[in-house]
Amino acid sequence: MIYTVTVNPALDYVMQLKEVKAGEVNRTNNYTFLAGGKGINVSQILNQLDVENTAWGFVGGFTGEELIRQLNKKNIASNFVKISDVTRVNVKIHAEKETEINGAGPEISSQEIAAFKARLDDLEAGDIVVMSGSLSANMPENFYQELIPLIQDKGAEFVVDTTGQALFDTLKSKPLVIKPNHHELADMFHTSFSSDEEMLEYAKKLLAMGAQNVMISMAGAGGYLLTQDAIYHAKGAVGTAVNSVGAGDSMVAGFVGTYFKTKDPVESFKMGMACGAATAFTTDIAVKSQIDAVLPQIHVEKI
Repeated sequence: MIYTVTVNPALDYVMQLKEVKAGEVNRTNNYTFLAGGKGINVSQILNQLDVENTAWGFVGGFTGEELIRQLNKKNIASNFVKISDVTRVNVKIHAEKETEINGAGPEISSQEIAAFKARLDDLEAGDIVVMSGSLSANMPENFYQELIPLIQDKGAEFVVDTTGQALFDTLKSKPLVIKPNHHELADMFHTSFSSDEEMLEYAKKLLAMGAQNVMISMAGAGGYLLTQDAIYHAKGAVGTAVNSVGAGDSMVAGFVGTYFKTKDPVESFKMGMACGAATAFTTDIAVKSQIDAVLPQIHVEKI
């Protein structure tokens, strides 16, 4: 089983209108509610790949109930901790320009955190836990770090989709895969890259520090996979990029879901590249038909 963790999910209220006039009453042409969160995006792709998974996190109030209802509509299994505060709402305004107003998130009590950690008792050897997204404001900054030994005590693997020092802090615990993009990798080492070769030298440092596999995403320029044994490259798929939201989550999901079934990092990389591109080519998280259409374009070469 794969478990995705979205600590600070949101009910996304998406409004569509021709234009927004500041200081006046504006009326929408259309609106919808969506369950938002990086871990939830991962679960959506895993469902498309027919990989059993459960979404974990915290939800509360009427907005939390609606978020769960949205997950149920998409057949995403979930087991969230119910909290006394209310799940945040993110307002997405699609007009002549796109505007977002994101809520900060609810207060999470120490008792609610303890209830979440008890969820880890359900883990079994071979399971994978994917932790991604921001923490609620009052949560300890090392929350993900506190979960890692609990996960490993059960013989499970973990992935933390984050960047910067937070990513460095996970490496000693040997995450299954990490996925910085080329800009994030440069920022981590406070440098810039004049060539792919130079970039790969820095990516190798992440392997030396403990990562089992390193994926470097480069948008339309493709991506790289570094394993303990080799380096692989895949060119980017051909298509019109219309959406960057969720593409990285989709790439992680493609890798983790395929690795869970095959234990083959190269096949996992190929599927990760396909899922990331498929989401980039659509206005929402990709579905199976879109992933299947992109997959034949992804050719992985050992370099």
